[in-house]
Amino acid sequence: MKQDKKVALLAINCLQGGGAERVVLTLGQGFYELGYEVHILRFKPRVEYDLNPNLIYHVLKFKPYKMIPGTQRRDKFFAHAVDRYVKKNIGQPDIILSNLDRSDSIFSYSSLPNIIYVIHNTLSLLYKFAKTDVGHQRKENFTRIYSKNPCACVSNGVEKDFVENFGHVTSTTAIHNPIDRDGIQKLADAFIPEYQNYIIHVGSFKEAKRHDVLLRAYAKTDQSLPLLLLGKGKLQSNTEALVAELNLEDKVVFLGFHENPFPYIKHAKFKVLTSDWEGFALVIAESLVLGTPVISTDCQSGPSELLPQKNLMPMRDIDAIAAKLSLAMKDPEQFHSEFSEALLPVTIAKKYIEFASNVNNTDKRS
Repeated sequence: MKQDKKVALLAINCLQGGGAERVVLTLGQGFYELGYEVHILRFKPRVEYDLNPNLIYHVLKFKPYKMIPGTQRRDKFFAHAVDRYVKKNIGQPDIILSNLDRSDSIFSYSSLPNIIYVIHNTLSLLYKFAKTDVGHQRKENFTRIYSKNPCACVSNGVEKDFVENFGHVTSTTAIHNPIDRDGIQKLADAFIPEYQNYIIHVGSFKEAKRHDVLLRAYAKTDQSLPLLLLGKGKLQSNTEALVAELNLEDKVVFLGFHENPFPYIKHAKFKVLTSDWEGFALVIAESLVLGTPVISTDCQSGPSELLPQKNLMPMRDIDAIAAKLSLAMKDPEQFHSEFSEALLPVTIAKKYIEFASNVNNTDKRS
């Protein structure tokens, strides 16, 4: 017989690799600690994370529906299947959190109540709304999707970007991503890296992360600390070529992808981020948990909400970034910043519950 508990359902396309996927598992734990029965629903079976045994997992495969012509028609058919599956296997969730655009599109056709979209990115920058015809079409489609349910944005910057691009099509709020402090600290002690006295950058080799800016700035320093790059991605070969062009082969180390990056972050002298855009900048908060100093570009959302002004650098300004790198190499501790307990999973889950309650009360009054 089903326990008389409140039910939270978190939906995402898969649990493969990215920050949003890790956030779903962490937030699920926050709801669990508040006494919720927590279900994770995904549409692909792929998993790259250890699955928290406190959560209940479901896979409803989207792949068979790919035969249906037309994206919106396909998503609509699948949404009906999701609704039936949830009602049969989970019941009526008290809160449903949809994560990332694949899930968001499906839930825009759902008849289930209590849905909230979690907006993980500055969408206008990620999808180049203003720069391409495809971006413009995406903006129109997102406007349709996000007008259907309330939206919780993972930073104030993401919320600002959302409202500027879509207007007030729905209720919005900013709720930071949850950080599993205890879990991260435990993982950070899994091993001691073979390297000592180094700078760390953690992030996929993709356009947003601007490894090119980082390397050109690093080349202007005395390179007294080696630079370790942890991650994988389609721009890795370009980055390797730039390392060779700048004669940095003896100073830059490509670590590849590591499921557990935290020992490398913990033992670094400092962490650097040179992104053009972020949603929340998860890796900054994770570094603060481990007491690792961080310097970062002051991109549109994320870093300025986690770091003091002195830790920030102007985007794409190679000379300014080189100067900050040089200061950090001489004295990393001047860029130490405290982790905020406001980011713990239970606190963040409570904010989602409060937002859902406020939205529901507003809907009842209107």
